[in-house]
Amino acid sequence: MTGFPCGDRAGARRGLRLGLSLFLDDEGGYTSVSVAVALLVSLSLVFATATAGWVLSRSADVQEVADATALAGCTPVAAYTTVYQVLDACVLSMGITGVVVCGAGLVLAAVPGASSAALEVTDMGRDILDARRDFAREAYQGLGRLEGTLPLLVVLNSAAVVSANSSGTDEFVGCAVPFPQESLSELPEGDDAIDADEVDEAAERMRDASDRLKEAQDRADALQREGWLADCGATPRCMRERASRLSGLSGAQNPNYPSPEGWTFGVALMRARAYYARRVATEAPHGSDIESVTDSCARKAFYEYARDTVGRGHYRELPDGSVDLDLPRLPRNMAQVRGTRLYTESRWPCSVEDGVRTLHSTLSCPGATGPSSGTASLAQQEAGIVGWCPVCRMDVGDMGKTPAASTSIDNGFEHFWARVCDAADAYEGARADLARAKGEMEDIADDGASSFERALEELAVERPRICPPGAWGCVAVVARPRAGVAPSELTSAFLSQVNLPAGAAVSAATLAPDGATDQGDVLSSFLDGLSCEDGVGVGVARRILSVWGRALVAYGSAYDDVGGAASELMGRLDGVSGSSVGRDLSARLAAIVEQAGFAPADMRLRKPVLTGTAEVLGKAGVSDDLGVRSLVESLPSSGSPEELAAALGRHVINRFGSSRVTVAELRVPGTDLTIPLTLDLGGLVDAL
Repeated sequence: MTGFPCGDRAGARRGLRLGLSLFLDDEGGYTSVSVAVALLVSLSLVFATATAGWVLSRSADVQEVADATALAGCTPVAAYTTVYQVLDACVLSMGITGVVVCGAGLVLAAVPGASSAALEVTDMGRDILDARRDFAREAYQGLGRLEGTLPLLVVLNSAAVVSANSSGTDEFVGCAVPFPQESLSELPEGDDAIDADEVDEAAERMRDASDRLKEAQDRADALQREGWLADCGATPRCMRERASRLSGLSGAQNPNYPSPEGWTFGVALMRARAYYARRVATEAPHGSDIESVTDSCARKAFYEYARDTVGRGHYRELPDGSVDLDLPRLPRNMAQVRGTRLYTESRWPCSVEDGVRTLHSTLSCPGATGPSSGTASLAQQEAGIVGWCPVCRMDVGDMGKTPAASTSIDNGFEHFWARVCDAADAYEGARADLARAKGEMEDIADDGASSFERALEELAVERPRICPPGAWGCVAVVARPRAGVAPSELTSAFLSQVNLPAGAAVSAATLAPDGATDQGDVLSSFLDGLSCEDGVGVGVARRILSVWGRALVAYGSAYDDVGGAASELMGRLDGVSGSSVGRDLSARLAAIVEQAGFAPADMRLRKPVLTGTAEVLGKAGVSDDLGVRSLVESLPSSGSPEELAAALGRHVINRFGSSRVTVAELRVPGTDLTIPLTLDLGGLVDAL
């Protein structure tokens, strides 16, 4: 009747109002009180959760600040590493360039006539090495001073990050400490010069030998040209023209050489042999009278003698560049005929005339009426042993006028042969001097190449190793010295006041290579800054600057390209193609550069990355737990960056006194350009 499954529940309803009736009405629905309570609990939970989130978030802030502080502490160390990479690459590449340029001067010194250019290039190489020495001294001293100030920069940069993260409600104190705290770098001290004196001395000796070689070469060339002109180069007459006109010699037996190139004195010798053989075979009297017959007999005797004489001559090119030649001279007059077999040879027929043994040019002589009496010589006739024929009148005078007529004026073959012989005699001596000078140059080139290799070996030694403060990493200690109060908006309505206790955090960062950067990025950018300067590099100086640039960029990858740069420089030097010693030396020096074995350096940029404190403190020999606890406990609640660093056990000083620091001045090789390498430390140092 009442609608309840178990009958009348009126009594139960009255009891319910004493408890749940505040929250449930007669019909089983929620009352306004229950809704109000539910809203109150929900809001309390929301504000409590927000307060807990705020506390957790603000508690983690100190760790985030510590991480940022550690990374900021490593930033100056990363910058210092980049500075060192650039400076050391400049020092090494300038050394290589200087030695290579000195080698190029040695190559030029081997070129006859290039002494002045060789001296200029050698002086430029020495200038580069001097600039490298001065720059190295300044650079390494500047790096030493920079390392001394590096802890200060670490502290200032990290403290600036802590300060930037502090606000009115969240104040932090702290900084980063570098490890190692003192520099462990091994930077060269003193001169650090590269000894290229041996190369310079070899270049000077090479220049002297080259001058002697040029003098001998010029003399040999002039004598060869003189011989060529007499043989086939002169107009309108020469040996070739006379041989063709007088004997009809042609073809391969009478070749033509339009220039001295390819012509040798052996060509003239072979021409003379062919000419006199032809003259012997074709000799005949010009008339039927006895005088013409006598002249023909004298000519034939002379041609036979000349054929045999030039047949004994020789011309040989020797391996050392000298020549072995013998171009026999022919008698030019009666006096010289007396010194030959033409005078002493018993070849002239004799007859007995009026009881006197008489010499004739031929037995067909009308004066040879008596019986034949063998042969006799012109010497016997002149001595009175045999008589003189008044008909043919053959005597040493007839024999002497045969070469005299063709030698004294330029219409005879013998005239030009005498000129060839004159040039040949001096030519043999010039070629001997040339061979000696070339051999001396080859010996000097061997010594110079060895000196060049030793100079490169000085550069190939292990490079300086750096371990500046912070090289192992930086440990940051950051504290929130005062407790914080939760915002009243979160607590005043539903919660009591919530306090965030003081806290501290530590973090560590170290440097890692940035794999996204190319090995040569830093150096190629540095070189781009130099190449755009006005007036940098003209002529050879520009090529040398190019070699330096390629060596500089190759420092970060490999030295495969340096040998090519050296070959290109030496191959493009004017006149190198004119000397076999220069070509050989150029190739040898380039090969030495390629085989020098310079180890490439890791030129990738370094970037700070977070790491565990144990990694950094462990390298410093500090126990992680005790070290961290000691750092946290020693951190004061306030103070300047220097005071914070002192509390952490590090006293930092400013060794520069200015925010703009010139580490060194670089004089660009081959130019008058001087570039100060200046670091801008921003407002860090000025803030002290």
